[in-house]
Amino acid sequence: MPIRFDDQVAIVTGSGRGLGKAYVTLLAGRGASVVVHDAGVALDGAGSDPGIADAVVQEITAAGGKAVPCYENIETLDGCQRLIDTALSHFGRLNILIHNAGWISFTPLEEMTPELLQRILNIQVIAPFLLSQTAFPIMQRQHYGRIIFTTSGRAMFMEDALPDLSGYAIGKMAQLGLMNSLAVAGEAYGIHVNAISPVAATRMFSRSVAPGTLRPEQVAPGVAFLASSQCDFSGVILQAGNGHFAIASWQRSAGVDFGEADITAEDIAERWNKIMGKAL
Repeated sequence: MPIRFDDQVAIVTGSGRGLGKAYVTLLAGRGASVVVHDAGVALDGAGSDPGIADAVVQEITAAGGKAVPCYENIETLDGCQRLIDTALSHFGRLNILIHNAGWISFTPLEEMTPELLQRILNIQVIAPFLLSQTAFPIMQRQHYGRIIFTTSGRAMFMEDALPDLSGYAIGKMAQLGLMNSLAVAGEAYGIHVNAISPVAATRMFSRSVAPGTLRPEQVAPGVAFLASSQCDFSGVILQAGNGHFAIASWQRSAGVDFGEADITAEDIAERWNKIMGKAL
């Protein structure tokens, strides 16, 4: 069946450029009424340029779609509430919330100031929580909703981690905890909550890539599927990049049951391979 979003309303945070723009453009092209949110900040988090969101809105409306801009600073409760209110006041409902906005700071652990850490957490943790807190009751009342958070392999897997991205990693993993909690809370209301782990050449991507590779448009179809009515599950992390899609997950080992016996640290050491699930 074709995936369409007619009569649905979507908010995509950070959708003036890069991945967010690819998401919101694809949703609008498939019939959604969209709120293009972007505070228009520079790479260092400073400034505010409303023209960033406005340009995307103009592109969408010129192609026959429905879109309105929003420039709110979603680091605050009031900003998050006003973003949700933008969807309600213009379109009367909210079906899809995609938290794409993020901020990256390559800062060694010992140089991370409380102020910088708070700024990172505001965008990566507090904002998705406050947005969900405001949007969730709306979706509960209509017995339908799709929420998509954004995580990263830099946070999920040690082999992909970087030592100067501790703050970024905290924020991206925190969204998975929120995903799982809301997935359980939304189960009875037809609200499905999942996460995307994208890799694309955006302005925050520091490596050089060959022309035509790692395009945001190669990630967007996965997000569109997670945002659609055909997505009937929750708690899934979809990795996407360069046209490749995979599921990231964790597994529990069978472990070792010591029963009610007194256990020592040496017992754990002796049975560690078994606890890990490795063959002896």
